[in-house]
Amino acid sequence: MTTDTSTRSVTKIALAAAAGASIEWYDFFVYGTAAALVFPQLFFPHTLSPYVAQLAAFSTFAVGFLARPVGGALFGHVGDRFGRKTALFIALISMGAASVLIGVLPGYAALGDLAPVLLVLLRFVQGLAVGGQWGGAVLIAVENAPGARRGYYGSFAQIGVPVGLVLANAVYYIVGAWLAPHAFATWGWRLPFLFSLAIVGVGIYVQFRLEETVEFSTATAKQAQTAAPRSRSPILEVVLAHPREILLAGGTFLANNICFYVAITYAIAYGTATLHLPKLVMISAVMIGSLAMIPALMIAGWVSDRWGRIGIFMTGAALAGLWAFAFFPLIDTRSSLLVTFSVCVELVLLSVMYGPQAALFAELFPVKVRYSGASLGYQVGAVVGGGFAPIIAATLLERFATTFSIALYMSVACAISFVSTFLLSNARRQSS
Repeated sequence: MTTDTSTRSVTKIALAAAAGASIEWYDFFVYGTAAALVFPQLFFPHTLSPYVAQLAAFSTFAVGFLARPVGGALFGHVGDRFGRKTALFIALISMGAASVLIGVLPGYAALGDLAPVLLVLLRFVQGLAVGGQWGGAVLIAVENAPGARRGYYGSFAQIGVPVGLVLANAVYYIVGAWLAPHAFATWGWRLPFLFSLAIVGVGIYVQFRLEETVEFSTATAKQAQTAAPRSRSPILEVVLAHPREILLAGGTFLANNICFYVAITYAIAYGTATLHLPKLVMISAVMIGSLAMIPALMIAGWVSDRWGRIGIFMTGAALAGLWAFAFFPLIDTRSSLLVTFSVCVELVLLSVMYGPQAALFAELFPVKVRYSGASLGYQVGAVVGGGFAPIIAATLLERFATTFSIALYMSVACAISFVSTFLLSNARRQSS
């Protein structure tokens, strides 16, 4: 196989991983936007105050994050035992089914208390799916990539986040502009969830058109030749053998997750409910910032291949921690331009960390437990960070009546990630 052919093959695989991740994250983010704009009024009693209803809606959003470590463990077992693409296929189909069912779920007026219960259950399934999807998409890209270009090709799977976010907000933007407010609140919000049927096609493509990753196939073949016994539980094995790496990986991801969900979920609710900005202004800002993330992620992954993952990760954490104190003051100006600038800078700085993360996490663990280890490290940071970020941000504003408290929360998360990344670099040196 020539170098050009090999490069084209790896790029095709990476793009397929990016497509699967994009639609999976689209489904996950569609829920976040709906939780900020529609769910407080639709799935909860009208007797609740706007603040309590918003908090309840964000709580159902957080359920998806609580499910993500469970999904990481469940799909990690499948991915380490039966293959990366099989686990990714199941995750994609699960997400598509849960999202479509949310799209046809009656509200509180029709089902009463059963409506939020079913909403939470379906959100939990979404969390399970996205908890398993990330490891599959990342490893399909990284394990097929040349060793010297893992950061670059791994960033393709990371692109799924901003692409999914752009798709989610673009659909809401179009539907919101096309329909009258009453029609949007009544039935228009359901359309983005129903569009999730497209994920089934991507899942089928992954299952039947992609080969298993090179590293997993090689490791499986070697194990078969040596007749080495398999561990009964890859997740148990990785927890016992690599607990420090899992916890530090979660710490490195903490800032990215907290700041990201404050920027794309809480900021929409803050801008529309507190500052009374048009929702399309806030959605546009998030969309433009997400588009800016795409080249930033690829550049960060490329740079990490040449100058190392740790340094660029720590740089991103430091800069994001400083920008946190400018983020809300710029939004408070109510200027569409400055609001967009604030969100764009925030998301680009987070990309400096998120771009090389796929390769960094994959390189922490041996192949036989890599899906479990990388997924668990990622999802530990996700459940501690992003799942509660909108709730904590809303509570801080209610308690202290100033966004400075939220900025301090974001900057502390960045400091924790900075220190965790430094300690992770020491752990890697000691294990090498």
